[in-house]
This record gives sequence, C-alpha cells and structure tokens, in this order.
Amino acid sequence: MNLLAVKNLYVRIEGKVIVENLSFDLGPSDRLSIVGPNGAGKTVLLKALLGLIPYSGEIVWDPTARIGYVPQKIDADRHLPLTYTDLFNSKCRILKVAADQIEDISPSVGLTKEMLATPVGHLSGGNFQRGLIGFALIGKPNVLLLDEPTASIDELGEEHIYELVHRLQEQYKLAVIIVSHINKVFLWDRRRKRSRLRFSRSSMDHHLVTTYMTMAINCPVRLVPLHLEGVHDFRN
Repeated sequence: MNLLAVKNLYVRIEGKVIVENLSFDLGPSDRLSIVGPNGAGKTVLLKALLGLIPYSGEIVWDPTARIGYVPQKIDADRHLPLTYTDLFNSKCRILKVAADQIEDISPSVGLTKEMLATPVGHLSGGNFQRGLIGFALIGKPNVLLLDEPTASIDELGEEHIYELVHRLQEQYKLAVIIVSHINKVFLWDRRRKRSRLRFSRSSMDHHLVTTYMTMAINCPVRLVPLHLEGVHDFRN
C-alpha cells in the first residue's frame, strides 16, 4: 500500500515549467530525500503535493494519509507575545484532538516548559525549528513533509535536527519527505541501511555522486530521476 502516488506531474509558473513529468510513490515508514540547489523547484514540488499550487498530472494521497508539514521558514515578530504553548493548544482545538498530545510531543522534540512559554520570536533557530516540528506532529500524522528544516541553523544545530527527525520517524512510524542540500542530507541518511534520493544537481556525474554518497552515509544509495527547472537528471 502506498500513502502517496505521483504520476506524470507537471508544475508551471507563469508559463515556465518548474516540475516536469515526475512520478514516484511513498509507502508507510518510507523516507524520500529531495536534494538539490536553490531555485531547483524543491519547495514548489512540496507545495504541489500539499495542493497549494496548480499542477497537472496525478497526486493521489491514500485516505489513511495524515500529513504534517514543516515549512522552510516562518518570520516571527519578536514583539508578538505568542508562544508554542499558544500555537499547540490552538491546533489541538482546531483539529479537535486532546491537548494531552502536547505533553507527549513536547519532550519528544526537545522542548522544555520554559521553551514552550517563551515567545517564539525569542527562541534560538534550533529551538524554533523544534517547535515547528512539534506543531506538525499534533494530530498524529503518518506522513511528515519537511522543507529544508535546517536552512537557518548552524552546523551543530543541523546535526541535532536531522538526528531528531530520524528518531521521530522511528518513534512515530512516519513516512518522511525531506528537502535539503546534498551536504546537509548526509547527516540525515548516514545511519540508514538504505537510501532513496531524488537528486537534482547539474555539476556532478551520477556515478561519482553515487560513490561519494555511499561512502559518506555508509549505506547503498539509489539515485532516481527528478525533472526540475534548470537541473540535470542522474539515472542508475
């Protein structure tokens, strides 16, 4: 059973093809990494999967799929007295789920009571991102979409976030689609026994990429084609 099936997907923005003839599927507990440079269309792809922008082709979510989404960035007003406690409680009310989920999720993403009570604009980048991940987990999703979750975090914080996502996937039995740059996704994949990556990068031979990534993450790597604007396909 697949939670998601994508077939012959096209996305055009202002007449320009951004995503071209893309097909893939996602099963329960699968992890799909979408890797490429800025401007390749990775965020556009996630928005299409969420139904936020027009597209042609097929995007079919299984009726059992419950989606959590972690955006790339949210600009928080440092003067706004809004805390993650406020945000978590609001989402629980909107989804009509028990607020005791907050007590389970907060420690699992590393949020202390003090962090929950701190205005979101005053949190560090890493703790702010932990809050976004926790927010996405409310409602008990079985699919988690993450758009460059370490984009504004230092190197040490990046490793902590990727290790956190890895642990959460195991803990909550999540299927995960994660968008990132190649050097960052190494942190995410290096402990996996196998890897499935959609790779969009125009400057490297696919055999070199496969060898390099296999050595870096110490597991077999399969590159599958990703047709995005301004990038080259790598095929096994």
